Amino acid sequence: MEWFTRMLFTALLLVSTNLLAGPVDINSADAAALATALNGVGEAKAKAIVAHRNQHGAFRSVDELALVKGIGQRLVDINRDAIRIGDPAAVENSR
Repeated sequence: MEWFTRMLFTALLLVSTNLLAGPVDINSADAAALATALNGVGEAKAKAIVAHRNQHGAFRSVDELALVKGIGQRLVDINRDAIRIGDPAAVENSR
Protein backbone atom coordinates (compact mmCIF):
# COMPACT_ATOMS: atom_id res chain seq x y z
CA MET A 1 0.00 0.00 0.00
CA GLU A 2 2.85 2.38 0.77
CA TRP A 3 4.30 1.81 -2.72
CA PHE A 4 0.94 2.65 -4.30
CA THR A 5 0.63 5.83 -2.24
CA ARG A 6 4.10 6.98 -3.26
CA MET A 7 3.43 6.27 -6.94
CA LEU A 8 0.09 8.08 -6.81
CA PHE A 9 1.67 11.09 -5.14
CA THR A 10 4.48 11.19 -7.71
CA ALA A 11 2.02 10.97 -10.61
CA LEU A 12 -0.15 13.74 -9.18
CA LEU A 13 2.88 15.93 -8.61
CA LEU A 14 4.05 15.53 -12.22
CA VAL A 15 0.60 16.21 -13.66
CA SER A 16 -0.05 19.21 -11.43
CA THR A 17 3.25 20.82 -12.42
CA ASN A 18 2.18 20.96 -16.07
CA LEU A 19 -1.36 22.01 -15.25
CA LEU A 20 -0.24 24.88 -13.06
CA ALA A 21 2.30 26.17 -15.56
CA GLY A 22 -0.35 28.04 -17.53
CA PRO A 23 0.00 29.64 -20.93
CA VAL A 24 3.32 31.09 -22.02
CA ASP A 25 4.02 33.99 -24.37
CA ILE A 26 6.61 32.71 -26.82
CA ASN A 27 7.56 36.28 -27.73
CA SER A 28 8.69 37.24 -24.24
CA ALA A 29 9.34 34.07 -22.21
CA ASP A 30 12.85 32.97 -21.40
CA ALA A 31 14.08 29.44 -22.06
CA ALA A 32 13.32 28.24 -18.52
CA ALA A 33 9.69 29.39 -18.73
CA LEU A 34 9.26 27.78 -22.15
CA ALA A 35 10.70 24.46 -20.96
CA THR A 36 8.40 24.48 -17.94
CA ALA A 37 5.20 25.42 -19.76
CA LEU A 38 5.43 23.42 -22.98
CA ASN A 39 5.11 19.63 -23.15
CA GLY A 40 7.93 17.97 -25.06
CA VAL A 41 10.11 21.07 -24.85
CA GLY A 42 13.21 20.70 -22.74
CA GLU A 43 16.10 23.04 -22.17
CA ALA A 44 17.68 22.55 -25.62
CA LYS A 45 14.47 23.16 -27.59
CA ALA A 46 13.56 26.10 -25.38
CA LYS A 47 16.96 27.68 -26.06
CA ALA A 48 16.42 27.07 -29.79
CA ILE A 49 13.08 28.92 -29.59
CA VAL A 50 14.71 31.92 -27.90
CA ALA A 51 17.62 31.89 -30.38
CA HIS A 52 15.22 31.75 -33.35
CA ARG A 53 13.21 34.64 -31.90
CA ASN A 54 16.37 36.69 -31.37
CA GLN A 55 17.63 36.00 -34.89
CA HIS A 56 14.38 36.29 -36.86
CA GLY A 57 12.22 38.53 -34.70
CA ALA A 58 8.98 37.94 -32.87
CA PHE A 59 6.62 35.12 -33.78
CA ARG A 60 3.50 36.40 -35.51
CA SER A 61 1.50 33.16 -35.18
CA VAL A 62 1.61 29.99 -33.13
CA ASP A 63 2.31 27.98 -36.29
CA GLU A 64 5.55 29.92 -36.91
CA LEU A 65 6.97 28.07 -33.93
CA ALA A 66 7.29 25.03 -36.24
CA LEU A 67 10.02 26.95 -38.13
CA VAL A 68 12.35 26.44 -35.17
CA LYS A 69 14.78 23.57 -35.70
CA GLY A 70 13.65 20.64 -33.56
CA ILE A 71 10.07 21.89 -33.20
CA GLY A 72 7.60 20.18 -35.51
CA GLN A 73 3.97 20.89 -36.28
CA ARG A 74 2.88 18.01 -34.04
CA LEU A 75 4.64 19.56 -31.04
CA VAL A 76 3.02 22.90 -31.84
CA ASP A 77 -0.42 21.24 -32.05
CA ILE A 78 0.09 19.44 -28.73
CA ASN A 79 0.92 22.75 -27.02
CA ARG A 80 -1.40 25.07 -28.93
CA ASP A 81 -3.59 25.81 -25.88
CA ALA A 82 -0.53 26.67 -23.76
CA ILE A 83 1.03 29.07 -26.29
CA ARG A 84 0.30 32.78 -26.39
CA ILE A 85 1.56 35.33 -28.89
CA GLY A 86 2.31 38.71 -27.39
CA ASP A 87 2.20 41.79 -29.59
CA PRO A 88 5.06 41.22 -32.08
CA ALA A 89 5.39 44.98 -32.66
CA ALA A 90 5.88 45.60 -28.95
CA VAL A 91 8.60 42.96 -28.80
CA GLU A 92 10.37 44.46 -31.83
CA ASN A 93 10.17 47.98 -30.35
CA SER A 94 11.68 46.86 -27.05
CA ARG A 95 14.96 45.80 -28.71
